[in-house]
Amino acid sequence: MVERPNLSEDTSENLVIVGSGPAGYTAAIYAARANLKPVLITGFLSGGIPGGQLMTTTHVENFPGFPNGVRGPELMDLIKEQALRWGTQLIEADAEHIDLSQFPYLVVGDGFSIRAKALIIATGASAKKLGIPNEDRFWSKGISACAICDGATPYFLNEELAVVGGGDSACEEAIYLTKYGSHIHLFVRSGQLKASAAMIDRVRANPSITLHWNLEVVDANGNDWLESVVVRNRATNNQEVFNVRGLFYAIGHRPNTQLLVGQIKLDEKGYLFTKYGRPETDIEGVFAAGDVSDSEWRQGITAAASGCKAALAAERWLSKNNFSVPIKRDVVQPPESKCNNQDKDEVTTKDSYQSDAFWQKGSYALRRLYHESNKALLVIYTSSDCGPCYILKPQLRKLLDELKGEVQVVEIDIELDQKIAKQADVNGTPTVQLFKDKKLYRVWKGVKQRSEFKEAIKQLAAK
Repeated sequence: MVERPNLSEDTSENLVIVGSGPAGYTAAIYAARANLKPVLITGFLSGGIPGGQLMTTTHVENFPGFPNGVRGPELMDLIKEQALRWGTQLIEADAEHIDLSQFPYLVVGDGFSIRAKALIIATGASAKKLGIPNEDRFWSKGISACAICDGATPYFLNEELAVVGGGDSACEEAIYLTKYGSHIHLFVRSGQLKASAAMIDRVRANPSITLHWNLEVVDANGNDWLESVVVRNRATNNQEVFNVRGLFYAIGHRPNTQLLVGQIKLDEKGYLFTKYGRPETDIEGVFAAGDVSDSEWRQGITAAASGCKAALAAERWLSKNNFSVPIKRDVVQPPESKCNNQDKDEVTTKDSYQSDAFWQKGSYALRRLYHESNKALLVIYTSSDCGPCYILKPQLRKLLDELKGEVQVVEIDIELDQKIAKQADVNGTPTVQLFKDKKLYRVWKGVKQRSEFKEAIKQLAAK
């Protein structure tokens, strides 16, 4: 699924940015406007999804310029489009190896190998897990690290649910889950919330949320699905059982620095080490941006600001050492972006249904194509606030272009078609099912490489 820019094997790039999110994309905007023609490796499966943690945030109310707030995935789409408009080259894949022992620096991934005179590391941080005994057993079967992705699934509707954490993310997830669950228990491991005052006020004012102090989750129980959790009171050491059908983690993150261990200086928590307020690492020409080097603030706006600083510092370093080769633009002002809003897809009705359409939405289209189509049929289950769905849907649209009529897609919004989602045993979004001639062949959960879907469809066609 690599979108390969025109990279020469004989030359090195001015600047390679590893990681997307507010930090990576903002760095790309500044570097592209400086005519450095940056290459940005978005990441895909490792360390989260392209766009970073804002892709799993519902409503962002503290990012300047949006007085009424903005949905996290929409905000990241806008920042990404701005970076693309000014000439950023994207590689939509994971960086699998970074070699800082040689210059120009080497970055390798699936289908690409790039040398860079300057590097910006903006790989962010990943959600932590509790590590309780039955965690793996109930992962995606009641336990989740993303309420925004999974909260709308039928298994959680009108059920008691629990959130673990005490910061803004935990409060936001608890509030979000009140749209679906009958009651939300917020387990706070200390005696106070660490969230912002506005978030605390909202939690306290919501009658559907109960705060529980000094509680830590020690185990989870159930049969095929989570049915209860065991908690321990840290003050008294007493244990208690809560009958909940969902347990959502919001307990912090760890930096995605795995590719750099042993090559670059890290602090005691594993974050990239930089001087306070500066983007430079201990290696010349390598700069840090965003949560990968920030264990304290971890905000969208601070990540964006650090991306700006990293790009400016990289530009100055390249210029000082006579390394940069600026591009010459044919057009001084690039054309205005036409940012594609994925949520504008209309639900297919009896009047709008087309038997040969490549992409349709809703239960009517699914029923018709399931019974009548002789092509492979992909059914993608999404929800309106699902950040990973924003990542996967464009890839499936590209797949349709590549396969030229071999497959059709129906999108099912699990909030609009709850009955169908329950019948399909959907327990998280995105979920993709592959059918042909009324037979289910494959099920994928979460974001996968486009090539994986393509290979499965090709194999099906060969039968």
